[in-house]
Amino acid sequence: MGIAILIRLDSRGPAFFLQRRYGFNQQPFRIIKFRTMTTADDGDHVVQATRADHRVTCIGRWLRQWSIDELPQLFNVLKGDMSLVGPRPLPLRDYEGFNEDWQRRRFSVRPGITCLWQVTGRSNISFDHWMKLDLQYLDEWSLWLDAKILAQTIPAVMKGSGAA
Repeated sequence: MGIAILIRLDSRGPAFFLQRRYGFNQQPFRIIKFRTMTTADDGDHVVQATRADHRVTCIGRWLRQWSIDELPQLFNVLKGDMSLVGPRPLPLRDYEGFNEDWQRRRFSVRPGITCLWQVTGRSNISFDHWMKLDLQYLDEWSLWLDAKILAQTIPAVMKGSGAA
């Protein structure tokens, strides 16, 4: 509740950001995050923020650094749209570029709040490497791997490396 108030005071817009993403079996759903940018974007077609992006608000920069903006996704987990661990759900613009079966394999599991990308370097790694990490996760999946990724998430977030 306090975070929502800070967001509204900082930027006078809605506290939450909703965006259509594709999840398990390519089913669309609305991901929920704390809003970290000005409200000039149109949700589904937003351009990915960079570290020095002028659209990121003051409180938004802090929320992104500590990945607090991701916490509302726990509601997506409770609804069954997402899981704690799995490939990150991609914006529609990224999905539309997937035209081969190996690229769409990532939709054979529920998307997750955290993943190998999150604990490996986040924005410091290329999109292609990110997609390879998603396929590696699918190939090597086990409860142990999920537990390992969950355990590595907190240190990765605390380190702040690769946060946009």
